Amino acid sequence: MVIYFITGNKSKFLEAKEIIPQLEQLDIDVEEIQSLEPKKIIEHKLKSAIKEHSGEFIVEDTSLFITCLNGFPGPLIKWFLKSLSTEGIYTLVKTYSNTGATAITHIGYYDETNIKFLSSEVSGKIVEPRGTNGFGWDCIFQPENSKKTWAEITLEEKNKSSMRYKVLKQLKNFLDSKKIKK
Repeated sequence: MVIYFITGNKSKFLEAKEIIPQLEQLDIDVEEIQSLEPKKIIEHKLKSAIKEHSGEFIVEDTSLFITCLNGFPGPLIKWFLKSLSTEGIYTLVKTYSNTGATAITHIGYYDETNIKFLSSEVSGKIVEPRGTNGFGWDCIFQPENSKKTWAEITLEEKNKSSMRYKVLKQLKNFLDSKKIKK
């Protein structure tokens, strides 16, 4: 069974394929609405994809909720990064006493009938950029109980602790249970 992962981000796709080998990347242009509610973003992307392609799909949205900014930028992190860069985000956050952040990955899975939502989160803090691995804001996010950012560790190490890994494992378990029921 093929499941299409709708993403243009090759790094996200490779992380996901490590966990769910039957995934295939589908880089189609789907409208991405801007919202502070990740489920609305995912649902809209899935409905757009259904108009373009047939099959089973997953869409992922990763948000970064920064405590001192009252949870902002959340799902708007992509645009925040484009405007400020990782260095700019760090510079802004370090002016506050609380540098805490929560990274949450939401996945929407469409099985040609229904949408199932799954999510997982990791708490940590925003730190000065360190490391060269990973992508996006990995170099400024240091998970709780770690002395390293995600950009300072290998993909294999990151996959043991990241919220994307955890939610993809949930999805894999869900898909495996669907097979057993058939």
